[in-house]
Amino acid sequence: MKLLPSLAAGFSGAVALTVLHETVRHLRPQDAPRMDVLGMRGLRKLFGKANLPQPDRDTLFDLTMAGDVLSNGLYFTMVGSGRHALRRGLLLGVAAGAGGVLLPGPLGLGEAPSNRTPQTQAMTVAWYTVGGLVAGAVAQALRKK
Repeated sequence: MKLLPSLAAGFSGAVALTVLHETVRHLRPQDAPRMDVLGMRGLRKLFGKANLPQPDRDTLFDLTMAGDVLSNGLYFTMVGSGRHALRRGLLLGVAAGAGGVLLPGPLGLGEAPSNRTPQTQAMTVAWYTVGGLVAGAVAQALRKK
């Protein structure tokens, strides 16, 4: 698959993932994954290590959302890199979701945003899986054209 269709598929998955995360966190604040919180913590650490001034909360949130879509879009671009896009999307989505549950603690970002409850853990994996499947479906559709 060519670069532009792969990018389109990847960013479609990333946008779907971000919309799902943001919608559910407003509907189920008690146990929805808070990947936005993890992203903001990570950015605060990066700004601190670079001796840059800390942005205000709204700016930090906006930067986090942009970074999420960019990084997840580039990650999900791998879905469109060949045949079996849906299978690749499923596997990459599950891997990203598992990483979202397992890595924040060891990275010093805290565990609660993605590990607060068993439902939070399941939703974290499920939402990334949905993003991967959306990317796979878009890649498959674009491949047929």
